[in-house]
Amino acid sequence: QVQVVESGGGLMQPGGSLRLSCAASGTIFSVAAMGWYRQAPGKQRELVATISRIGSTNYADFVKGRFTISRDNAKNTVYLEMTSLKPEDTAVYYCNAEILTRDWRKADYWGQGTQVTVSS
Repeated sequence: QVQVVESGGGLMQPGGSLRLSCAASGTIFSVAAMGWYRQAPGKQRELVATISRIGSTNYADFVKGRFTISRDNAKNTVYLEMTSLKPEDTAVYYCNAEILTRDWRKADYWGQGTQVTVSS
């Protein structure tokens, strides 16, 4: 079995910073791409940032220059450093991981989500 668990969400004032973490665990052989998505109330889930196993990154335009995605392959963990937070960043943030399990099955796994609220 595979688990993907996010942490680090919370309430932050506009202009503040937060760091999200997401760890994959279980019967993992390797983790390929990892990414962060978000879903605000009444809106569809949208891509925030992705990172390949070798560190190639991709960002949504609305977070470029403010958010940084990184990963630790040894820990099967991905991070999202969020700075200059805006009220419109308020959403549930979900982690996604493309995982090859030890029985050679490849699939996308999602975490349960972590709430980020930006408000004064």
